[in-house]
Amino acid sequence: MTRDSTTVDTLLDAAGRTYADQAGITLRDKPAPLYRLLVLAVLLSTRIRADIAVDAARELVRSGMGTPTRMREASWQDRVDALGRAHYSRYDESTATALGEGAELMLGRWRGDLRRLRAEADGSPTVIRDLLTEMPRLGPTGADIFCREAQDVWPELRPALDGKARQGAQRLNLPTDPHRLARLVADNDLGRLAAALTRAALDADVRRAVLRDR
Repeated sequence: MTRDSTTVDTLLDAAGRTYADQAGITLRDKPAPLYRLLVLAVLLSTRIRADIAVDAARELVRSGMGTPTRMREASWQDRVDALGRAHYSRYDESTATALGEGAELMLGRWRGDLRRLRAEADGSPTVIRDLLTEMPRLGPTGADIFCREAQDVWPELRPALDGKARQGAQRLNLPTDPHRLARLVADNDLGRLAAALTRAALDADVRRAVLRDR
């Protein structure tokens, strides 16, 4: 086993839980989990702690807003209140508006099913990212977050290892080329690797644990 492989194995053990899994999303190529991942990506793309964004995604689903139809039917105040219960307070009002508008777009353009967006992109990761950024409050960073996690069920996105993941790789003295990184894990572990590298970029404690234990 190479030094890089050892580092990656240690990293996955320490921080290899996907953000979708942390948010209680059992990711499948189905409309509801894909929509919940989209909402999570919107929440994670603001300047707020990841654990708060994850809690907010869980709370929205717990409060009955786990599909675009239910999100649209909820009142703006319902969305604000759910975000507030998860302490997603700095951006609660603007995010509540964006989630309502995003649900309208989802239902109007893709009939509530992101698989239709995927089909419209015709296998192009670039087009998938571009279409995702049409969602309110979801810029390129949010599209990258979605693709990092969705690569587990949409293989054409692989390897989705964006700038934040590559930053984590650099800080762990790993290769920063996405294809070289991808060769260090099985295809079905790429989502976990992307999440773990992102945590390594954001959290010095993760980096210290990995570099100490490898």
